[in-house]
Amino acid sequence: MECYDRPDLWDFAFSDETDFEADFIQQLAARWLGTNRPSVLEIGCGGGRQTVNLTQLGLAVTAFDLNPHCVRETQRQLKRRRLAASVFTADMRDFQTTGNFDLAHCLVNTFRHLPDEQSARCHLLSVARALRPGGLYLLGFHLLPPDAAEEDCERWTLRRGRKSVTVTVRVLQFCRRTRLETVRFSLKATLPSGVIRLRSDHQLRIYRADQFRRLLQTVPEFELLSVHDFCYDPENSLPLDDQLGDAVFVLRRRS
Repeated sequence: MECYDRPDLWDFAFSDETDFEADFIQQLAARWLGTNRPSVLEIGCGGGRQTVNLTQLGLAVTAFDLNPHCVRETQRQLKRRRLAASVFTADMRDFQTTGNFDLAHCLVNTFRHLPDEQSARCHLLSVARALRPGGLYLLGFHLLPPDAAEEDCERWTLRRGRKSVTVTVRVLQFCRRTRLETVRFSLKATLPSGVIRLRSDHQLRIYRADQFRRLLQTVPEFELLSVHDFCYDPENSLPLDDQLGDAVFVLRRRS
């Protein structure tokens, strides 16, 4: 099984970030939209940790994911808590929604799964169509500083009660010319019922700061309001330069 086929375990590994993300979303909505309860579109919802969290906070949430395992898990988590949100299966490159949202978000590097410039541009245009004029898109992913090492490995463990999940992210192949890297995600879950090991390899697109800036210039529907990092501090706006690694972009749909 691939890591994304067990979204419950994958979400558990990132669950320490959920409250910080939600607070960041609400504070930016209050600043730029005048409300801390915007209508929300979540892109790449995974197992539903943020869909559930924002719905519990009283926000109207619509969410989608390409992986049907993720959609079913999100629906299951909502049903368990007797919460209501619209969740469906769709491709982030080209999707349709029935309403214009105040805010869309995609915070956990999902954007880099889009393999080329055309896919990324189609995605941004789809998001723009889904937002009302003046609506926000919060887009988070890793940028590559020019002097970054081509070989990298990151590992972390989250424990809660008798459950622990360790995630290892390792770069297997890296090419600056094609702007693609192959990354292996490995997950080990230790549960009361036993140990589960999952592994999957994914090809991710590489972005430097200037490359993402050029991409934005091809989508005039959006303007860049501010840039932040994965500390999710709305007061700490950062320059879009080669020093930035973990980036969250606040984009606004032009009127």
